[in-house]
Amino acid sequence: MDVKPSAKSALKRIALAVCLGLGLHTATAAPKLDFSSEYNAGSIHVEGDTFFIEQVEALAGDEVKITLHLGGSLGYKSPDHFYAVADNAVQIADTLAGFFGGVDPILLLSSLPFVVSDVDEAKALYEIARPHYEQVFADNEQILLYASPWPPTGIWAKKPIVSADSLRNLKIRTFDRTGTQVFKEAGAASISLAWGDVVPQLATGGIEAVLTFADLGAAASFWEQQSDFSGVQYAIPLNMVHMNREAFESLSDAAQAAILEAARRTEARNWETVRTRVAGNYETLAAHQVAIHDPIPDDFRAFLGQASEPAIREWLDGTGERGAAVMTGFEAWKAQR
Repeated sequence: MDVKPSAKSALKRIALAVCLGLGLHTATAAPKLDFSSEYNAGSIHVEGDTFFIEQVEALAGDEVKITLHLGGSLGYKSPDHFYAVADNAVQIADTLAGFFGGVDPILLLSSLPFVVSDVDEAKALYEIARPHYEQVFADNEQILLYASPWPPTGIWAKKPIVSADSLRNLKIRTFDRTGTQVFKEAGAASISLAWGDVVPQLATGGIEAVLTFADLGAAASFWEQQSDFSGVQYAIPLNMVHMNREAFESLSDAAQAAILEAARRTEARNWETVRTRVAGNYETLAAHQVAIHDPIPDDFRAFLGQASEPAIREWLDGTGERGAAVMTGFEAWKAQR
């Protein structure tokens, strides 16, 4: 049946109204940003990232919508994050800085072994080095939003790791090339793995031990496969939350201001949170019958320190004047402490 002209006009008016309505909705809808994390719920950094998003929502209202994706569910592992964010495949990511050592060795700084001895030193080192970190991200179309520390690094294993002999030929996962180098120097069979590969490798026997944090192992229920945690105090590494610059600059002024203020608040919160995290982690481990070895013997600490010296020299060579300036500033800070 033919449609009369008057009916056709009415249909056109309805269609136009629908299109305008959809256009208006699209124009006013809050921009949606994807935030990628390889970690599990309950880990210290997921808690911090959740706090960040809550702060953005409180400050920006409907100006922007951020969705946090855990466990690498977007298909990106931590080593993928740098270029995924640079290409705007994902807008924000939370990543252990050491995975970006291949981009620029300055990003290995926080995971250098036995450089810092407590959270105050780790924070001072970060503040001294932050301009260099920011420059690396800026050179790659990104913004460093905030950096947050892990608790001191230890070793999960099926035995106490408290001597040079206990490390010999141990198949241990490390989280960056510096750690791999240090533990090979110490006699272990070390390999760098992204977090998402750790549990499968433990299950199949590909690795026997894991250089990581009591916190992260607890979040992943490591006690189901590992019986001991040795608090070697290897380092206090940083995770960095970085954002695609184009995605940031496309937001409204209000949304940009909210993100930067939320980042400032989150960074301050996370540095305070880590100070009490170890005690809570150790309580959790003890409740699951994990044997805790902390502190480790002085001779073992000295042995690990010697094994780390070649990696630190290599880092200084690779970073040149920047690395030397950071270390000089850090030593000056410690002298005035």
